[in-house]
Amino acid sequence: MPKEIERKFLLTNDEWRKNAEGESYKQGYLSTVAERSVRIRIKSNKGFLTVKGKTTGFTRHEFEYEIPAADAEQMLTMCVQPIINKIRYKIKYDEHTWEIDEFFGENQGLILAELELESEEQIFSKPPWIGNEVTGDPRYYNASLVQNPFSKW
Repeated sequence: MPKEIERKFLLTNDEWRKNAEGESYKQGYLSTVAERSVRIRIKSNKGFLTVKGKTTGFTRHEFEYEIPAADAEQMLTMCVQPIINKIRYKIKYDEHTWEIDEFFGENQGLILAELELESEEQIFSKPPWIGNEVTGDPRYYNASLVQNPFSKW
């Protein structure tokens, strides 16, 4: 069964932007209950349907399937509003690839770093621009940001 083991962090500065190239994401949620989320995402003109289970520790079940982009566009109109707009940057540091999400719209000003790991116990080094960890704080879950956007904190 596919699993996602992820850690989330705030950033301390913009050093990560050096030579960073991003990709635009548009995503919405059909379900955002604690036990599961159902997400629709468009990136690089491709659509994706993702189902995630409840998080335990840093881990949760995750299933992702490519769907036609036109279907994804249609499904976004059925999602909880507002839709999340962000640019995702992928930055290599040591042996890991960090994903930096810069949010726009209702979540303008929020920038998060995420790191996917092989196990919850996996050791990793933090880049100098990584700040406080927010992994366990539900406010920073994308599914939460549609119901309680960063601009309203």
